[in-house]
Parts: sequence; C-alpha cells; structure tokens
Amino acid sequence: MVGITGWASGAGWHPWPWAVATALVLAALAVEIVRSLSRGEVGLDLVAALSMSAALAFGEMLAGNVVALMYAGGQFLEGYAAGRARREMTALLGRVAHSAMRYGNDGLDEVLIQAIVPGDRLLVRRGEVIPVDGSLASPSAVLDESALTGESLPRTKLLGDEVLSGATNAGDAFDLLADRPAAESTYANIVRLVTKAQEGKPPSVRAADRYAVWFLLLTVLAAGTAWAISGDPVRVLAVLVVATPCPLILALPVAIISGMSRAAKLGVLVKDGGALETLAKVKTVILDKTGTLTFGQAEVVDVRTVGTWLPDEVLRLAASLDQASGHVTAAALVADARRKGLPLSAPTDVSEVAGTGIKGIVERRRLVIGGSRFVRDAITQGDPHGLREGLPWGSAVVAVGVDGVLAGIIAMADGIRPEAPAMLRALEKTGIDRVVIASGDRQDVVDAVAARLGIAKADGELDPAQKVEVVTRERMRAPVLMAGDGVNDAPALASADVGVALGARGSAASSESAGVVILVDRIDSLASAVEVAHRTRQIATQSVVAGLGLSVVGMAVAALGYLPPVAGALVQEGIDVAVILNALRALRPQISRVQAFQCPACSP
Repeated sequence: MVGITGWASGAGWHPWPWAVATALVLAALAVEIVRSLSRGEVGLDLVAALSMSAALAFGEMLAGNVVALMYAGGQFLEGYAAGRARREMTALLGRVAHSAMRYGNDGLDEVLIQAIVPGDRLLVRRGEVIPVDGSLASPSAVLDESALTGESLPRTKLLGDEVLSGATNAGDAFDLLADRPAAESTYANIVRLVTKAQEGKPPSVRAADRYAVWFLLLTVLAAGTAWAISGDPVRVLAVLVVATPCPLILALPVAIISGMSRAAKLGVLVKDGGALETLAKVKTVILDKTGTLTFGQAEVVDVRTVGTWLPDEVLRLAASLDQASGHVTAAALVADARRKGLPLSAPTDVSEVAGTGIKGIVERRRLVIGGSRFVRDAITQGDPHGLREGLPWGSAVVAVGVDGVLAGIIAMADGIRPEAPAMLRALEKTGIDRVVIASGDRQDVVDAVAARLGIAKADGELDPAQKVEVVTRERMRAPVLMAGDGVNDAPALASADVGVALGARGSAASSESAGVVILVDRIDSLASAVEVAHRTRQIATQSVVAGLGLSVVGMAVAALGYLPPVAGALVQEGIDVAVILNALRALRPQISRVQAFQCPACSP
C-alpha cells in the first residue's frame, strides 16, 4: 500500500517500498531454494529468484514486485488446489473415533478405543462412528457406510452381522461385540494407508524436477539471446518473468493429487502417485479367483431333500446344529438361514470331527451333518451321493441326517460377483488386452469360473511362489496389474507393476503389499480406478503441454520486445491459473464405463 500511495502521488521515494517488498519475498524464496538444493532437488523456483534479482539489479522495482506478488499468488493457488484435491482423503482421517462406551461391571464407561479388546460389549449411540470392527449384538441397526463404500443410502444390519469400523450409526443406539482391537480394525488400516499415500511423491513430479533443470537452461538461453540481440536488460527481465513459475511444477502435482482424491471418492485408495500413473500404463490384468472374482464366502445354492422334508426345514435344523461349529462352511450356512429368517434352536450333546462333520441333538432329534461319506457312515438309511447329480462344478455338499435317516443335502458354492462381467468389459475398453486368472483353488473350479466370465487363460492350484512366476512371465510381455485379497496373494501383488488389494475383507498383508487398495466390497471399483488413472494422466499431459507451450510463446514475444515485464508477469499468472483449473478437472465425476455397461441408459 505504501508503494502504491507513493507511486500515485509521484513522490521520488516510491520505488523503494516495491524493492523492500520484493526483497522480503526473494529472501524467503532463497531459503527454500537452499533447502531444496540440500535435498538434491533443483526446481523452477530458481527462475523466480533469478527474475526478481534481475528486476532489482536493473531498477525495475515495480516489475520485480509484480513477480514477487505473482509468485506468492501462484504458491497460494497451488496450495489451495492441492488442499481441495486432498479433501476426500483428508475427510477419511477426520472420522477417526477416539473413545467408546463400554459395558462394565458398574454399567457404561467411556474408554479410549486403545483399551478395547475382542469380546468387549460396546454401546454405539446415534451419530457416532463405529470405533472397532465387530458383530451386531442388537436385533438391528441402520448404518451409514458412505465413508467406506461410497454408497449414499444407509444399510440395515441384523443380529450377528459384521459391522466395520468407520461406518456411522444412522439409527437408534445399538450394542456391538468387538471382534478386533482398534489398531487392527478396518478403519485404522485405512487411516494408516491414507497417511502413507499423502506422503508419497509421484514419479511424474520427480520427473518434473528433472525437466525443471532443462527448462531453466532454456530460460537462461532465451534471456541471453535477447540480451545479445538487443542489449536491452528489460527484455532479459521480461523473458525471465514470463518463465516464472512454470506450469510443469504446478499442473502435475495438482492433477495427480486430484486423481487420487477422485479415486478415494469411489472407494479406491491409491497409496501414491506412482501407482496411479502405473495404472494408466497397464495392459495385462491378473486376477485371483477366491475373494476377488468371487465373494470368497460359500453360500447356499441348492437344497435337495428326501421324502416329505421341506428344504427350509432341512436348512433350519442343519444351521441350528452348525451354530456349535467354528468351520467356515458352518458359519456360511448359519448366516444363510438367518438371512431367510429361519428360527434357530440351541444344539446340545454336540461332538465334532474337525473338517469332517458334526453330531448333536436339536429339538430332541439326533442330527448328523458333514461330508457325504461321513453322513452315509453315520446313518442307517439313504446315501447322500444319490442326490449330487447335476450340481454346479465346484459345489461343496453338506449332507444332513436326522434320526438315522438321510433328510437331504445342502449344496454350497462361492458365487461369482455379479459386477465381475461389467468390470471385465470396462477394463477391455480402457486398453487392457489380456486377463489371466491365477488361483490356488482346484483347476476344474478355476476353469468353470473362467468359462462363465469369458477369460481365456486360467491357472489353478498355484502356491504363492507360482503366482509370482505367473506375474513375472506376464511382465515380460507388458505392464501387469495383479489383484487379490489373501495372504497368499501378497508376494504376487508386490512383484507386479502395480498391485491391487481388496481391502474390505482382505488380509492386512495383501493391503500392505499393494499400491492400490479397494476399500469397498466390489470388484468393479478396479475398472473405475483404471479409468480415473487414464483420465488423470490425460489431464496432466494437457496441462503441461499447453502451459509449457504458452510459456515458450510468451518468452519468444518478450525476447522480441513486444511484452514488457509487468505485462509478462500478468500473462504468466494467467497461464498458471489456467493449468491449475484444468488439473482440477480430475476431481470431477464422469459416467464410467462400468456404469455404462450396468446401465446402458446412463451412457452418453
């Protein structure tokens, strides 16, 4: 203001306030340059410092002050844009619960979440964030899972259903039985991954630092040429001003961070910008089967009965007895019965042969449940093998005997995710030309899944080392994306160009090994992430090419004497604003190819 007043009044001392203000910005910039050089980084801040120094040396105080103002404004714009781009990831960090209401001997106590241990019974009040993973201990609950899944509509959970930390109670208060400590819960893992993602520096930004050296040399060469031709120091200053700062160091980080934030909005956490860039280059996708293309959980697909037995009654009795079993198949069977609203009774006199079958009494009836051979040997009438004809490939059969007589069989299978076909078609449209299944499951089961999804290459019965071999083989052909959810997938995820872990139900090992983590329990988010990566790369390239092109044109015009320093600074600031706004387009939603395949009417 002092400089403006003096300049307007015509006072002779008016240049010095401009000079002092410029010198202050230059001093702060010099400190930052020294710090960058100590880290081995050379950026285009040197051009800004050079132009301000030249303005002071040549007596162009107003021009120097405009450069300082524009530089500070550019830094503010970049910081604002980066903050807006990180908004979705930062929002995840702001939802962490710090305390919870725990039932104790003396009633309810408020405790820190670090004090919660498995088995604790917690009260979750309306509007509170779920502090730890657990199972619902009340008849029902209404949860807002938008922070985890992106789904805007609340979901209703029933007694015994899994409840993940990070969701919000959108209904009445309910009781939660803690399954994991806070540090091992879903949301704590997400927070750790987000924190790590915000610390990363993408290869394109590192490349921008390298390109900055060449642009610095080009700037000095252009300024030197202008001096040699004209002998006019003002032209030299004008060239330096137009080159300050370069869109190269503004557009790339803003576009990459915007893309990462857009992916987070879709339920996909990209740990660093390098992973986002690699996603855009992938040509081959390797998919695990169990938990990736399928749900990873057995479900009832058929109930076949003998005589007058009704399917629901056979399922109800079997689920009642299986409540006493810890086997994963038993848990799936019980869950299916509860989803159908079947009333389960408490079993007594239970004895279990691990991995084979279980016996017990339910409602005064003696039941035997398990594999076909186990049940056949335990009953006196009927053979479960006679009911197996026509079952789908890969089905697991649970035979049920009641009072020594075969009652029926329950066929269970790991169903293919309904969104998998649309995901595969969307991947093909993004440029993926090869899809491979790599699974540890039986080859016949893997072949059946591949046939249903139209995947030509399917490898089954693989151990973790063999999965790594598949990834290595495919990498010799093209950049590879590996997607999986289990501990056995972790080595393959780490060896791929980019690993994608299904983090909603997957193992911690796979999430740590992968560069991308899908936070929602939907595989079509994989195609959405690839689409975001392609769009982000396209927008970043547009911003850099257009920004650099305009800067070079401006430098040429300034070198010829047609663009004075003050006007040049204003032109450069306009270029900076334009490239930042263009980079922020990576935040905007668009109709994805997955949505178009699932809803043809949605496509443009």
